[in-house]
Amino acid sequence: MGKIIFYEDRNFGGRHYECMSDCSDLHSMFERCRSIRVESGMFMIYDRPGFVGNQFFMKRGEYSDYMGMTNMNDCVRSCRMIPMHSGSFRMRLYEHFDMGGQMMELNNDCPNLMDRFRLSNFNSCNVMDGHWLLYEQPNYRGRHYYLRPGQYRSFSEWSGGSSRLGSVRRLMDL
Repeated sequence: MGKIIFYEDRNFGGRHYECMSDCSDLHSMFERCRSIRVESGMFMIYDRPGFVGNQFFMKRGEYSDYMGMTNMNDCVRSCRMIPMHSGSFRMRLYEHFDMGGQMMELNNDCPNLMDRFRLSNFNSCNVMDGHWLLYEQPNYRGRHYYLRPGQYRSFSEWSGGSSRLGSVRRLMDL
């Protein structure tokens, strides 16, 4: 089980709301979010309802100034709990849309996709096992996107932005 607590003020002050599962619309629970405490588990938080918009990965810890740390605004509008996965990890990245073109398979973290595959634009993906974070820049930096098992026929299904990826990380109990 996971537990995340959203606070309206910095340094865990003001009204707060506890969440232990996915919540597609947090707007009615609090108006703004300035600090966050993750007591257990891992979560993705989103700045729009329905698990869309800018997203940020949150692992166990205290984030006393959430806005300063993430460069996101104070509008946390949805959150998704990332389930623990104890089995193997397997994902395929494809050069073209609809799982076409050159295919690269991953079972482990990859800090630099360009160095490993000589390719940085990926237009579709199939996550067979595990939960993953895709990063726009090498060495797990920049905007990141959460992928759970399933097929993503276009990069717009995970990013809404660019098909450029720099690194990939498995989501385990960090």
